[in-house]
Amino acid sequence: MSNAQTATEETPPTSGHQAIDMKLEVVVLPVSDVDRAKRFYLDLGWRLDADFANGEDFRVVQLTPPGSPCSVIFGRNVTAAAPGSVQDLMLIVHDVELAREQLVHRGVDISPIFHDEAGIFHRAGTQGRVPGLDPQRRSYCSWASFSDPDGNGWLLQEITTRLPGRL
Repeated sequence: MSNAQTATEETPPTSGHQAIDMKLEVVVLPVSDVDRAKRFYLDLGWRLDADFANGEDFRVVQLTPPGSPCSVIFGRNVTAAAPGSVQDLMLIVHDVELAREQLVHRGVDISPIFHDEAGIFHRAGTQGRVPGLDPQRRSYCSWASFSDPDGNGWLLQEITTRLPGRL
């Protein structure tokens, strides 16, 4: 598939077997202060699903963004990854301007809306960012970014019309 093409068909089964559903449901975030991270994500309006501790050495907190089938977990001794090392997690929104405004209202330090100079997909870091909405307001092409207190990076991506085969 060239970089100008998009996948519109499901991956064919291998060896005559039916493909097995695999759903991404949990992403592990490395944080340095569990209670601070919990407050931050609760302040975003995320649902608290669990907060379990087993002594002083283990704690896991799970929260879910509104409308998302995927949750995040973090805690004490949940991952060996460095706090703040997870980047470019995407939160899909129908209206990036409204979503950004709501996060600002909740006290989140969020970037201005941007699009990529090539018009396809954002790049690592801030390279290629052009201020403002995608000029044609194409789906998948307008963004805003923010980080949690440890520096784990999030992106809002505006999707108003899905590519074929996507829900």
